[in-house]
Amino acid sequence: MFRFGRSAADGDLIDIEGLPVRLRVSPRSRRIALRLDRARGEIIATAPDLRGLTEAARFARSRADWIRTRLASTPSPSPLVPGVELSVFGRTCRLAAAEGRTRLVDAADGALELHASGEGEVFARSVVRTLKREALTGFRALTARHCEALGAPLPTVSVNDARTRWGSCTPGRGASPPSVRYVWRLALAPTPVADYVAAHECAHILQPNHGPAFWALVRNLVGDPAPHREWLRREGPQLHAVGGPGA
Repeated sequence: MFRFGRSAADGDLIDIEGLPVRLRVSPRSRRIALRLDRARGEIIATAPDLRGLTEAARFARSRADWIRTRLASTPSPSPLVPGVELSVFGRTCRLAAAEGRTRLVDAADGALELHASGEGEVFARSVVRTLKREALTGFRALTARHCEALGAPLPTVSVNDARTRWGSCTPGRGASPPSVRYVWRLALAPTPVADYVAAHECAHILQPNHGPAFWALVRNLVGDPAPHREWLRREGPQLHAVGGPGA
């Protein structure tokens, strides 16, 4: 924990009237700035270099009321515990405690049941590992469908837990195929939203920018992207809250 009166370090956590503020160096920043990290429930105070971090800490202390208001708008973490219901690519998935290996089971009512053993963090980690596998399988299928429609080369597909972008695409170079990465939590979003992100990244294989030609490809694949983009802006923080930070 940073204490005023000593040199600050990148990553220090400040307590501002009981509110968490993380100090970060960002070479891209031209000035001291504050922003809300909804996923982690922290305010990030950035400075262009290490020397500016102490000033960033002082600035954050002067903005305690603003920090309190912003943190109040952050969704509370949604723990992954037995009894919780999620939606995985549009299919209801209930979490249940059970002995043995973690597994997905078809329930009599057409839902999925995700059985995992252990308690607390052990249970949650097992659930997340299974959800990531399901996300990877689902996004491979969506990606293949959109690439076929576009006549684009099939990329390698992976999932991660990025906090600033829902997906990313690296075009192929030479003999290397393109690669696409998705945030695994998108598997918990409505299927049309996840499908839009897949279409967006597949379109980048052919158009590595956001120009008119790129958006024309996206619209040809999924129609108007605006409702899906709005859903992510409005509900995305709740997706990141599932399981809490670092899930």
